Amino acid sequence: MQDVLDELRAYVTWAGDSGLQNLASPSRPELDSQNQNQNHSQNHNQNENENENPTPTQNVKLPTLESVRADLGDCTRCKLHKGRHNIVFGVGNPRARLMFVGEAPGEDEDLQGFPFVGKAGQLLTKMIEAMGLERGDVYIANTVKCRPPNNRNPEPDELESCEPFLKGQLAAVRPEVIVTLGKFAAQSLLRDATPITRLRGQWRQYEGIPVIPTFHPAYLLRSPGEKGKVWEDLKQVMKKLGLKQ
Repeated sequence: MQDVLDELRAYVTWAGDSGLQNLASPSRPELDSQNQNQNHSQNHNQNENENENPTPTQNVKLPTLESVRADLGDCTRCKLHKGRHNIVFGVGNPRARLMFVGEAPGEDEDLQGFPFVGKAGQLLTKMIEAMGLERGDVYIANTVKCRPPNNRNPEPDELESCEPFLKGQLAAVRPEVIVTLGKFAAQSLLRDATPITRLRGQWRQYEGIPVIPTFHPAYLLRSPGEKGKVWEDLKQVMKKLGLKQ
């Protein structure tokens, strides 16, 4: 029941922010299995009553990554579209247990259309592999989908324009754990202006999903002495997901 409530909450948040209604997607397999088992244990009359009076959650369909991307379209919602080469939506396992959220695409990402493919992305891949996972096991996205000029920080109006689509990705993937990378990802998702140096390594929640902020891989390239702190954060994630350390 808690899973159903968390999914409903995620859908309502995303649908409200994006202004969309009646968005359909495939139902969640494990929930379908639970419902089938319950139905088989009940008699014929009870099943008929359930069919005549479906529960509210049966009519709620969560977004898919495809539907969120379609709604994003050839986005011109903020000024970042003027200088972009490609929208950088996201990449990875659409049913990932673990999701990484970064800040914004850089030059390499803008040219290729995929997040974290430059030097910082190569380091992120090594971080993921150190956890005993492959890059294809996780889902990776950014708070904004277009590269800010000269890799400057995303501005408030840009973050606001892209926020419904990040929320849509989170609602579609429904990860068990979210790792935010860098200040803007953590502060945007958690609505908390606390400096990343104090936020990192502390478990928080987003729509019932555990969130742990940590440093951005680009920062680690400039300050390699901080890698140990990030590894400690990732070990917390591994423990929560039941991964071998």
